[in-house]
Amino acid sequence: MKHIQLILILSFGLFYAQNKQFIYEYRSVPDSTDRNTIITEFMVLDINNAKKSEFYGLERFKSDSTLLVDSKKGVFSMPPNKEMISDRVIKFPNSNTINHIKIFDDKYFVNQEVKLNWKLLNDFKTIMNYKAQKATTEFGGRKWTAWFTTNIPFQDGPYKFFGLPGLILEIEDSTNSHHFTLKGVKDSSEEFIYPNLNNYKEIKVNYPQFVKVFKTYRINPAASLIGRIPDYTDSEGNHINGQQKVKEIEKIRLEKLKKDNNILEIDLLKK
Repeated sequence: MKHIQLILILSFGLFYAQNKQFIYEYRSVPDSTDRNTIITEFMVLDINNAKKSEFYGLERFKSDSTLLVDSKKGVFSMPPNKEMISDRVIKFPNSNTINHIKIFDDKYFVNQEVKLNWKLLNDFKTIMNYKAQKATTEFGGRKWTAWFTTNIPFQDGPYKFFGLPGLILEIEDSTNSHHFTLKGVKDSSEEFIYPNLNNYKEIKVNYPQFVKVFKTYRINPAASLIGRIPDYTDSEGNHINGQQKVKEIEKIRLEKLKKDNNILEIDLLKK
């Protein structure tokens, strides 16, 4: 029995000593008036030797990595013209404080305290050959159902979810609008560092300050561009008025935001 316990302790320690990447499929319904349109993107939860974890969109990571390599070669490249999740969430073990990186026209580093009140249920199912237990909580104005496994000894999960006695393999809100499911696990021999392009003004804020910024952006999504776009001549020789360009950008963004009315943290849309 002592030998078995020793093996378990050593195995637990070895698991923690490794860098792990957990790949999730994220399915969301951005527009509550059009539930047939479902957006799917792969997300990564990268855990660095249990020192911290970082959650990010795989497509944006690939794009930023390519742009960084090109910039070091002196090549100016543009990101692909498609929607990509730019949000990143950084968590630390034994801490309720997380860092949420959110990009508007500037990059905001949001320091936020998250406390999740989990209720464990006596329901089980198998996900990727792992025995998973059911748990529920409320966060961001939504009710969530999660499935976690104690076979992976990280009290972590996708986005801002953590605090269960094992890794969250799947989590979905009660309206079936946001659904994360684990699809793969990878070992990594190197410590993860997200590529920094230094292409945004960086602003550190606390959560109440971020809420104000978020609500202001939803009302006037081009406010921060006023005075930042000068008059210029386009590739066809046309003179473009900078102030008018800001108004055009504002119109486009407002139309886009109308269809982005079912965000994950829905309570941010409350007045």
